[in-house]
Amino acid sequence: MHTELRTISTRRDNVPSPNPEAVGCIERFATFLSFLLVIITFPFSLFECFKVVQEFERAVIFRLGRLRKGGARGPGLFFVLPCIDTYRKVDLRTVSFDVPPQEVLTRDSVTVAVDAVVYYRIKEPLNAVVRVADYSASTRLLAATTLRNVLGMRDLAQLLSDREAISHMMQASLDEATDPWGVEVERVEIKDVRLPVQLQRAMAAEAEADREARAKIIAAEGEIKASKALKEASLVMIDNPMALQLRYLQSLSSISAEKNSTIIFPFPMDFLKTFLEDLGQVHSNKSTCRQCIGGSKSK
Repeated sequence: MHTELRTISTRRDNVPSPNPEAVGCIERFATFLSFLLVIITFPFSLFECFKVVQEFERAVIFRLGRLRKGGARGPGLFFVLPCIDTYRKVDLRTVSFDVPPQEVLTRDSVTVAVDAVVYYRIKEPLNAVVRVADYSASTRLLAATTLRNVLGMRDLAQLLSDREAISHMMQASLDEATDPWGVEVERVEIKDVRLPVQLQRAMAAEAEADREARAKIIAAEGEIKASKALKEASLVMIDNPMALQLRYLQSLSSISAEKNSTIIFPFPMDFLKTFLEDLGQVHSNKSTCRQCIGGSKSK
């Protein structure tokens, strides 16, 4: 029982190969008539019997519905019998197609539209013809489904930042699924991720607020450093009073270079102390004199 099941599973996994002993009498008779027709119509039959496939093509030949022994033919010249042999060409070059934009709901419940590009080629022509009816359409449908499944397991932040990892994951999943069809997926690229307009505005506002916060922090750090520098400068100016005058003259020179009509001239209070002290002495002397004059008058 186990041997029979194993034999059946092996036949399903592998491409069925022709068995010459299973050919019936009717098929042999049809083959004989086809050879006879070629001989009778010679040399005109050569135009129908000899076919050519290009370097990048392979031909899968069927005789009365059975796959011919020897596998795919090509490149170059091959022979077919009229009326009983049919063949199908398979292109081995890399083919690319666009996956239509898919509406995907991410893991954090955000709806996005994502499209991609898939590159694939045929590595087993027999499987591509025998195993699947239309390998191209099947690969396209599978790519769209795989894109939705892979993106549904990711957050929006991962979708925007880890495109390369998502592409590799999608390629591995597609290659594993299409391997029985003889199709090899070479590359998958995420083209575009389109977000809703409201979400774009919210993300833009969040990014702008983040930039403003960083700008304020940088400005505050600059103020701290500037205040420390001014403190050190003031300590230097205390030891050398002429440094303040030189700094003042430098500021005045930079202001006058801009051709301003009004210049604010700061005057040090140290220069006014002498005049203020003299004025105070004068006022005290005057008050003393007035008191003296008033006392004499009263006497």
